[in-house]
Amino acid sequence: MKQVIIVGGGIAGLATAYYLQKQATDAGIELEYTLIESDTEFGGKIATAHRDGFVIEGGPDSFITQKPWALQLARELGLSDRLLGTNDERRKVYVLVDGRLVELPDGVMLVVPTKMMPFVTSPLISWPGKLRMGLDLVIPPREEDSDESLADFIRRRLGQEALDKIAEPLMAGIHVADPERLSLQATFPRFIDIEQKHGSLIRGMLTARRRRAQRPNPSRNSSHPKTTIFMSLRGGLVELVDALVDHLEQHGTLLTGWRIEKVHSRPDAPYAYAARLDNGRLLQADSVVLATPAFVTADLVEEFNPELAEGLRDIRYVSTATVSLGFRKDDFRHPLNGFGFVIPRSEGCKIAACTWTSTKFDDRAPDNHVLLRAFVGGAHDEHLIDLDDDAMIRMVRDELADIMGVTAEPEIAEIFRWDKGNPQYDVGHLERVAALEAKCEPGLFLAGSAYRGVGIPDCTKDGQRAAEAVVEYLSVLEEEATKREA
Repeated sequence: MKQVIIVGGGIAGLATAYYLQKQATDAGIELEYTLIESDTEFGGKIATAHRDGFVIEGGPDSFITQKPWALQLARELGLSDRLLGTNDERRKVYVLVDGRLVELPDGVMLVVPTKMMPFVTSPLISWPGKLRMGLDLVIPPREEDSDESLADFIRRRLGQEALDKIAEPLMAGIHVADPERLSLQATFPRFIDIEQKHGSLIRGMLTARRRRAQRPNPSRNSSHPKTTIFMSLRGGLVELVDALVDHLEQHGTLLTGWRIEKVHSRPDAPYAYAARLDNGRLLQADSVVLATPAFVTADLVEEFNPELAEGLRDIRYVSTATVSLGFRKDDFRHPLNGFGFVIPRSEGCKIAACTWTSTKFDDRAPDNHVLLRAFVGGAHDEHLIDLDDDAMIRMVRDELADIMGVTAEPEIAEIFRWDKGNPQYDVGHLERVAALEAKCEPGLFLAGSAYRGVGIPDCTKDGQRAAEAVVEYLSVLEEEATKREA
């Protein structure tokens, strides 16, 4: 019976355990796995709070369905009837410009305009800025294939104003990152493909838009709820975590509230790896998956692989917080006619964005109430997460009063702090990840948001990839054992 240890109970670790069980069964390998999470709850940054009828997400509030892995997992776990799409008939996003909210023009895909009149008539971008964006149609594609920053790419193709007002708050905001350092290859590789295939982002996005319009909607003739670009679950994303844990408890050993102090490599022992818990218990395994933040993983492997530990510490992290505020609708004058707004750094605000949660999703606030969520911290403002609760709530309320005219007293306020919770994909990130994996001993695998994507679908896929690697490795061990016996 093969033994596997999975360290880290966020979505990547949970997905690793889920797919490991499935793939080992398909491969005919008998194994036992132990999943260890130092917190008292599984889920990592998936954290849902239920307060007085409000459903409050502390981390991600949804997953993108254009990357299908999270949606597939939810359906496999029997959650199809719990899926919740966005209210796309109210889909508007605003950008704060000179202190007022300006609607992002209809047809802008990420940063690229695909509808002429809404873009031309929008006050978001100045006329010189619009003309500069139009030069994308004639600027030749880049010949070098080396990585570049998101800022350098957008500036080269669309200009500085498009970077400042759209790409930086929208695209870099997804990764809570400085666009001047953010790796294009690791975060938006689609842009590289479009530039090379079409010579222009605008031409490429127009082609993609036409193709999408010609495709049938697969949800129209199915029993599944309508699939929107972003999906959640009716009781919050914690339902995905709970369903995974319920499934995994039937097949493996799940431990919470215990921390791995060190992982030891013992290539000549019956089991190649040992992990010591902080309660003194020693676990042994043929293979280990480390689905913890890179700096935590570095501490775990320091003793037997200092070079790997050094490389892991090169992955930077930044801190953020979310502040959710619930109000009575009668006390709330703003129409909340959209999904929320983002704020360019040039505006000098302390919050980075605000989601109008109860507009974006149904079932997020009780009747006659509204729910907002503001984002604090990030690459340039990490110090703000050190504010105490009262000061942080006061800061957010002051800025919402200036931007939206919201002066009502909230009925509920909920803060989630994510200290060093956001890995930074600096230029050259994919090369760093490849070098890290090359330093791993046989049977040791890395997974999680530090490597191939920060969203729930990316982490789900990474767990699936790690499970495949473990099963492949264990299959080789069994083949070698069979040869020795023969």
